[in-house]
Amino acid sequence: MSINDRDLMGGLAKGLRVIETFTAEHPRQSIVEVAAASGLDRATARRCLLTLAQGGYADYDGKFFTLTPRVLRLGTACLATMPLPQIVQPNLDRLSEEIGESSSVSILDGAEIVYVARAAQRRVMSIALMPGSRLPAWCTSMGRVMLAALSEAELQPLLAMAPFPARTPLTLTDAGQLLEELARVRRDGHAVIDQEVEMGLRSIAVPLLNGRGRVVAAVNVGLPAAHATVEDLRTRFLPHLMRLQADLRGLLR
Repeated sequence: MSINDRDLMGGLAKGLRVIETFTAEHPRQSIVEVAAASGLDRATARRCLLTLAQGGYADYDGKFFTLTPRVLRLGTACLATMPLPQIVQPNLDRLSEEIGESSSVSILDGAEIVYVARAAQRRVMSIALMPGSRLPAWCTSMGRVMLAALSEAELQPLLAMAPFPARTPLTLTDAGQLLEELARVRRDGHAVIDQEVEMGLRSIAVPLLNGRGRVVAAVNVGLPAAHATVEDLRTRFLPHLMRLQADLRGLLR
């Protein structure tokens, strides 16, 4: 369906761009920082931020803005309409209890993954992960198994972002290296990340497929590097993930 530009609300679109600039790494921002991150001029960013503050979606201390819990209503409403979290959460809880480690399910949103379900045995990252949390797709195990399912044309916008920001000294930042890694993931059916997102964190992921064989999400196990070697991830946890993948395939659409 084509949409006429005259039917669009530019102000709403700009406000959403402002909201999306707030991340786990940038939870508290000034007008100047939001303008730079959103690509809006300072006057427009200021109006959007003050509107959010007036509506109770942001706090303002005279210099910095932070989002309030009220903004979670937007994400909660979205997640509530998605069957995926309700379908996978019981299976995720059982997996996490069975292996004694944290596990998560995410979907792909452009160059990022969005967590939609999580079963945490312990905190494995310096930032708290929960449904709605976002991380770069190129350096996460769940991101890579979903990226590996994309066509070359679909990957181009992501590859154009290279060199990718290095989150740790081990992060792959080159587009060519990423393509080689995605080819391995495609061949093996799983992805392993060794401290590319955060030092001291390893994870393994497999794609979640629907009944037609299309990748719709990904599931992972993440744990401190001290708890398992890269090979341990494959021998100890991959069979559990593959079993969950098979159990869910007939349930997802």
